[in-house]
Amino acid sequence: MPELPEVETVRRGLNSLVKGRTITNVEIYYDKIIIGSVADFQHQLVGAKILDIGRRAKYLLFHFDNNLTMISHLRMEGKYQVRASKADFDKHVHIVFHLDDGKFLGYRDVRKFGKMQLVPTTEELQGKAIAALGPEPLTPEYTLAALQQGLQRRKKSIKATLLDQHVVSGLGNIYVDEVLWRAQIHPEEPANKVTEQQVAALYPIINDEIKTAIAAGGTTVRSYVDATGHEGTFQLQLHVYNQEGHPCERCGTIIKKIKVAGRGTHFCPQCQTLNP
Repeated sequence: MPELPEVETVRRGLNSLVKGRTITNVEIYYDKIIIGSVADFQHQLVGAKILDIGRRAKYLLFHFDNNLTMISHLRMEGKYQVRASKADFDKHVHIVFHLDDGKFLGYRDVRKFGKMQLVPTTEELQGKAIAALGPEPLTPEYTLAALQQGLQRRKKSIKATLLDQHVVSGLGNIYVDEVLWRAQIHPEEPANKVTEQQVAALYPIINDEIKTAIAAGGTTVRSYVDATGHEGTFQLQLHVYNQEGHPCERCGTIIKKIKVAGRGTHFCPQCQTLNP
């Protein structure tokens, strides 16, 4: 699933490709991607100009000049493509936006899990899913105090807590494994048992991980590419994710893979031990 760095990279690419363009037609081949009325979705977007594309955590926010915002969640494998001809799209492109410069913006999703919803721009952050999100790394709202308080209120594992988006938003499986390895915290440690010293270490590491991953254009492990079709390069900098069976860079112990919160989880059994 694209995580915050990947979605931010897609956002930047889309702004360079389609910002300022007006939608002249919308073709929808798989209705279930649209939340709400498909007919209204098409009608309200025809003639709408894309002012810019924003982001909240893993959600893309297409802002239009008719005071509407399209909230787009890529889910597992959703991606946007800009092409000169519709013939350049394959069978997995389920929505095509015709643009006034003669190009086409296609939404491609092999698994068809992605969602799009039109809402008034004034309400774009009020929907249940977005409103429940915790602060994002690299924002003023993400503070050491907020992280400490959020973790203290939760008894489930630190891995599950960082994945659930309520304490910190935008982290997914890859980046949670990486930041916990860097902070030397066991993924199964109960969140409220993580020490103050560990939280103090974790806080800047999360910021640094996200900043570095964005600079690298995100992480391509399976199918992720940005809006221009390029893969990210942060996978070349991964220390623990997908490294099971290899020696830990820090201590030489073999990296293990277990399941935590239903997700494959990579950690070093020597560097990342449960607190006494």
